[in-house]
Amino acid sequence: MWFLKDSLKMHLLIRCSKSVNIALKRFSKFKLLKDNSRNLTYDPSVTILGIETSCDDTGCAVVDGKGNVLGESLFSQNILHLRYGGINPLVARDLHRDNIELAVNQALEKAKINVTAIDAIAVTTKPGLLISLQIGVKYAKYLSKSYNKPLIPIHHMESHALVARMFYDIEFPFLTLLISGGHCLLAVVNDVDNFLLLGNTLDNAPGEVLDKAARRMKLRNIPAYSELAGGRAIEEAAKCSNNSELFAFPMPLVKSRDCNFSFSGIQDALIRHLLSKEKEHSVVGDRIIPEVNDLCAAFQSIIAEHISHRVQRAVIFCTKNQLLKENYKNIVVSGGVACNDFIFKTLQHVGDQLNCNVLRPPPKVCTDNGIMIAWNGIEKIKKKYQFHDVTLNSIEPKAPLGINIMDKVREANIHVKATRLKRMLN
Repeated sequence: MWFLKDSLKMHLLIRCSKSVNIALKRFSKFKLLKDNSRNLTYDPSVTILGIETSCDDTGCAVVDGKGNVLGESLFSQNILHLRYGGINPLVARDLHRDNIELAVNQALEKAKINVTAIDAIAVTTKPGLLISLQIGVKYAKYLSKSYNKPLIPIHHMESHALVARMFYDIEFPFLTLLISGGHCLLAVVNDVDNFLLLGNTLDNAPGEVLDKAARRMKLRNIPAYSELAGGRAIEEAAKCSNNSELFAFPMPLVKSRDCNFSFSGIQDALIRHLLSKEKEHSVVGDRIIPEVNDLCAAFQSIIAEHISHRVQRAVIFCTKNQLLKENYKNIVVSGGVACNDFIFKTLQHVGDQLNCNVLRPPPKVCTDNGIMIAWNGIEKIKKKYQFHDVTLNSIEPKAPLGINIMDKVREANIHVKATRLKRMLN
């Protein structure tokens, strides 16, 4: 440029300076780093688009730095999967593909905001169904590339644990119980990305067991429950029980001094009770045993008792090891099964006995949704988290939650008496 006239040099410098200023204003909320990662600077006006496709629901939401939900959308596949008797991964993938653009656009329209005004995109990358996760990540990458927006990878279970902080003043550390159709675990949440895993399910998750039980009891044949998910149908049927103690269930893992869960034995016991009653009443085909409400009540109760038993040990372990603040002990319950009021109220009673606050997010954000994903993005921005490029290799269908200290719980050898629900509530 040395051969240009001075006036032309000055003109180009002014134009260049204006362009730089415009660019700086446009991208002031993030800076590019040498390793191609991006740092987002938090302020209350920062706006995140969250995308969730880990299982069968397509969820999107726009959330700002104050925790305000500006717009949200959820395309549920529940009714369709009920016909299959469970989640069909191929059907879930195809429906995600059909709905993802609609869900994003609907969330943006409700928020009255254009995608160009979004500061970043948070997307679930783990854990979940591989082909479902791929749809969300691919679309998030498309938006990121098209509009030059940074991507924030989100751990699905971390977002379930943290979303309660949108609605309650919950300080770190706290204990979280995540119960859903795919998970059942206990963890200490020390920070946004610092978890200590205390216990996990050894076999099936409670939501899965509830759904299978409802299907085996043929609750769909009852008009009032025909369009309800299995767990919800059992909860409603249990409310109509006249004798919740008619059926006896063994308490799982009574002698195992850890915080792990097991629901397969409960499921097997239900099948035995059901077969016995079906034989007694000569029930065949689509007919339902007369005692179905009592069976639902007993089944739901043993699940609540088992979960409560493990939570009691977790609280005692955390207290002895000073993992929770003595005068500020919170238990956050989240995941789809957390919507079950009976189970939640049982946990609240346990919390009262242990001097703990038991909290859950509103039911609509207990289940899979885009709000919790966007909020997790906000939480990470507050922690000045560095966001590296998200690729399809970032997807992890199976991903552990935090640091596993389950062996330390077992070594502590803490005895907790298994208290039956009737005695517990008296």
